[in-house]
Amino acid sequence: MSDSKALDPVTFEVLKNSFITSVDQMAEQMLRTCYSFVIYNRDFSNALHDAEGNSVAQGNDDIAVHVGTLHFTCKDVIRVFKGDMMPGDVYAINDPYAGGTHFSDVRLVRPIFDEDELIGFSQSNGHWSDLGGSVPGSFDVTARDMFREAVRITPVRLFRAGDFCSDVANLIANNTRDPASIIGDIHSQAQATQVAEREILRLVRKYGRAQVTQGMNEVQDYVERAVRQRIAALPDGTWESVDYIDRDPAAGEGMIPIHIKMTIKGDQIFYDFSGSHPTIGSMYNSAPGATFSAVVAGMKTFFPDLPLNSGFYRMISVEAPENSVVSAQWPVAVTGFLMPFEKIMNSVFEMWSQIMPERAIACAFNLEYLLAGGTDKRRDEDSTFMFYEWLPGGWGGRRGKDGSDVTTACFGTGLMSQPNEGNERVNPTRTLEFQIKQDSAGPGKWRGGAGVQKTSLLLESEKSVMSYVCDRERAVVWGVEGGLPSMPHGLTIKRAGSDTSEWLGSVFSDFPMYSGDEFARPTAGGGGFGDPLERAPEMVLEDVIDEYVSVDRAAKDYGVVIKEIDRDLLSYEIDEEATAELRAHIRANRKDWARSDPAEVSKLYKSGEIDAMDAVRRYAVILDWETGEPLPKTIEQFRESFERRSLAHWS
Repeated sequence: MSDSKALDPVTFEVLKNSFITSVDQMAEQMLRTCYSFVIYNRDFSNALHDAEGNSVAQGNDDIAVHVGTLHFTCKDVIRVFKGDMMPGDVYAINDPYAGGTHFSDVRLVRPIFDEDELIGFSQSNGHWSDLGGSVPGSFDVTARDMFREAVRITPVRLFRAGDFCSDVANLIANNTRDPASIIGDIHSQAQATQVAEREILRLVRKYGRAQVTQGMNEVQDYVERAVRQRIAALPDGTWESVDYIDRDPAAGEGMIPIHIKMTIKGDQIFYDFSGSHPTIGSMYNSAPGATFSAVVAGMKTFFPDLPLNSGFYRMISVEAPENSVVSAQWPVAVTGFLMPFEKIMNSVFEMWSQIMPERAIACAFNLEYLLAGGTDKRRDEDSTFMFYEWLPGGWGGRRGKDGSDVTTACFGTGLMSQPNEGNERVNPTRTLEFQIKQDSAGPGKWRGGAGVQKTSLLLESEKSVMSYVCDRERAVVWGVEGGLPSMPHGLTIKRAGSDTSEWLGSVFSDFPMYSGDEFARPTAGGGGFGDPLERAPEMVLEDVIDEYVSVDRAAKDYGVVIKEIDRDLLSYEIDEEATAELRAHIRANRKDWARSDPAEVSKLYKSGEIDAMDAVRRYAVILDWETGEPLPKTIEQFRESFERRSLAHWS
């Protein structure tokens, strides 16, 4: 922490906000000049750094998953090019093993010089829609190493003193499936970094170099002081949490644990991942930089009023066993880092909810990616298409308030929900259904937010394949303090001309697709907060009227018996006597139901007497949702979570 206090309060505040505004202007530049539809939908982040690569500012809408890693990649660029930088240079890096996220997140870094003195860096990170590898979109969930994933870009110069290094750029772009868009995005991101350079030099001309660089130091010190003061005011102690990735596709059945122990000691915080599972045989591993970012993003949620920069990182220590699923080393596959990332975030939510109960929140849904590629036959000249889509879902219920409905994932709240019209214009797809998923919200005294259901049709195309990057098919979104889980993730496909759908689940790549195929998937809602039998029947009635909850599940999950008078007129009423009887019956039996023989639950599921929501919420059983067979190890793990987070809080 710097001891210098050269800036008066007014100048400090002006510079602090000017730094953030310069990054926001980078975002505006990218939105207006990018080529990739995915970047246009705000899968990008930007940052300003000091001369040592420390983060000074992020933008107001930059997504959480990136911002905790940008200082790592800036420092790696400095490591490689230190002493060989000049004004007008721009460098590229996407290396997850050097502190990045995954290969698709490509960062362009520009040194900022005032005359001959280096005073900082601007950095633009954008998710490129394809970066090579074995499948369109560069998301092969079966990949065990990076060689099937994408092109790895260690720090390389793309502009030298303002001159475009077209040979290097073309080498990268021509190893992707859409080189024209890649070149366009390179120029877009390079111009974004120039916007920040222009703004910082404008501040230098107004305030002087010394005051601007001092401001870069002081904004970090300010955040550090503020966070340390708040941490020091909290009681010392240790908290623990565990969450799971669904499976290791290369191994047997059983969920993959991520253990976290958080310790507060004075004004320091220690996160220990000892006991987390070794790396797995898919791309669902996280390199150390992404794991650090997940910790920061989860913790920052509980300090919403503070800006985020490297000052926030100074009191945080993260220990993760090397070669674990949260500390993967080269060349282990890491493109699916998001799956452990959001488990870490939700575990951090759970631990901080115990420390700050007024901000407590249950588990949020897990982001999913659908990627398809092939030849678009709608055009006169055949062209490659790259369909890359994510959906919103529900956040967890909160103390005194329901969860947020149909919201972008916690890993990146700056993301847009992609417009159907835009996707249909650039890809041979048509949206058949896109609506709130009834009953997806985890039941609770305060229910989780609702997810969505989307069904799409593949139009005229050839040589098309699909990959699905998803989780929470088995490690279902959980409730807290007696709340219930949401629902399993998974995709179904109905072939052209068929009347039946096939369950594909949440983990597959390179699946062949044909014109006329329909593919559908839901996103989960958030977990419930508090005992659902304590939710006011009038609130359940409102959810039924609003079609968030069905009449059937109002009875099963909340014990509220609702009579349908006239559905078209939204006329329903509560049967108070039947509700009192049903709630008493559920209270008397629900612990026994949650400990039922999984084999018997499997029989009920196979016969159609119960559905997946019944299996998860009432019986705490995870099945192979296609065959109905019980998954013994997964059930044991899921029940441990259910007992601790739900059952233990029931009266």
